[in-house]
Amino acid sequence: MLADQRRELILAEVERTGAIRISELTELLGVSDMTVRRDLEHLEARGWLRKVHGGAVLSQSSVEESSFEAKSALQQPAKRAIAARALQLVEPHTAIGLSAGTTTWMLARGLQGTEMPLSVVTNSTTVADILAVNAGPHLRVVLTGGERTPSAALVGAIADRAIGSLHVDRLFLGVHGMDARVGFSCPNLAEAQTNQALIDSARQIVVLADSTKWGVVGLANFGKLGAADILITDDGISAEARRVLEDQVGKLIVVPVSEGTLGKAFAGTTTRQREREHA
Repeated sequence: MLADQRRELILAEVERTGAIRISELTELLGVSDMTVRRDLEHLEARGWLRKVHGGAVLSQSSVEESSFEAKSALQQPAKRAIAARALQLVEPHTAIGLSAGTTTWMLARGLQGTEMPLSVVTNSTTVADILAVNAGPHLRVVLTGGERTPSAALVGAIADRAIGSLHVDRLFLGVHGMDARVGFSCPNLAEAQTNQALIDSARQIVVLADSTKWGVVGLANFGKLGAADILITDDGISAEARRVLEDQVGKLIVVPVSEGTLGKAFAGTTTRQREREHA
């Protein structure tokens, strides 16, 4: 197979899945690890993809915002693992915030049907929708209102005013990108401002970000890395990124992707048992 043919296949796979590992490409193409790495460098130099630790992801523009549906197809195992770990931080008789995002949506899915006494504040229409399915009598959902973005976030003055009047114990925050210099960012100026309002409303900030978000910089930033009291990511994060995060965030939690399922997070645990654990 010629180099151009290999690279077309690599790009087609990354566009189809959103991300791919080098080990998968060596098996698919029947070539060496070094050959794949050279092909990835070639494609990255032309802006068609971005190399990450152990593989590659689609290039992300600093200003273009993907739809919720497009984002939800990316990095699903990592997002499930992160959401499963985040579920362990949800405590009964508290108010939590869930920002817009596909990883926070997976966290909300894990709360479906919960009997835990809980209040949830969200600026995400998809999060509110998933929580409405089999909602228990003790689950209160507050939807902020506002203008809807392609990523299903409600933003703008209405959302910001609503959030500014509320206080949550713990905010679970999704991000478009995280970078050592810029911090946390997204492509939408209004969403960045609404995310800042969410941060200001919370006693504790928990950022949920899969490893492909490292090094991505959106148009507008809404906080330095140090704004995160806890950051949960997956084990695809590079050693360099891990060092930076461990130095700057309050607590870094790295979850193995293979073990992350929402079913395991609450499996075999009753509401009363969880309340005793957090007492």
